[in-house]
Amino acid sequence: MTSLGIALVVFAYLFGSIPTGVILSRHFGKTDIRKEGSGNIGATNVYRTLGKTLGALTLLGDILKGMIPVIIAIWLLKSEGWIGVTALSAFIGHIYPVFLKFKGGKGIATTLGVFVIIVPWAILLAFLAFAGTLYKWRYVSLGSMVAAGSLPIWIILLSYSNIYAIYSIIIACLVVYRHKENIQRLIKGEESKMGGEIA
Repeated sequence: MTSLGIALVVFAYLFGSIPTGVILSRHFGKTDIRKEGSGNIGATNVYRTLGKTLGALTLLGDILKGMIPVIIAIWLLKSEGWIGVTALSAFIGHIYPVFLKFKGGKGIATTLGVFVIIVPWAILLAFLAFAGTLYKWRYVSLGSMVAAGSLPIWIILLSYSNIYAIYSIIIACLVVYRHKENIQRLIKGEESKMGGEIA
């Protein structure tokens, strides 16, 4: 079990490291998304820069990077501890990918992927928090941080495993940290709103 668990954690990291946005932008957008828009490899920048189709495909790919390792962990290991470590490893692979010299995305789509299987109702509530924030203020970055920050609360309130709550707290902290530049722009009133305007 230990050897299998370690192997799966390594696989989750490498799988999470696959740069969906970069691959799609190079093959179909004929550019490197890291040189466009905000420079981020995630779905939001791909959507804003290269359009809805590539943005949606990037979102789907980044979600699957989280889902697939967790599904395998549930199937093979059946241990909440190993499932949690696998989820965290896939997430870290996305934000610090070995294939891009550890310069990755901000982790929201992959967070959705790793948790939607194990805490689906908590993810639904976190998504509603995101949607409500986006509707009210139109900042994707703010909605993303609210969603990630609220996820541990929903996990606890819905009586899911404490192990999942702990890993969701770690991931939420990393999500907020990865949004540090967005936070600075929000404070200065320079963050782009949904639709492209500046506040």
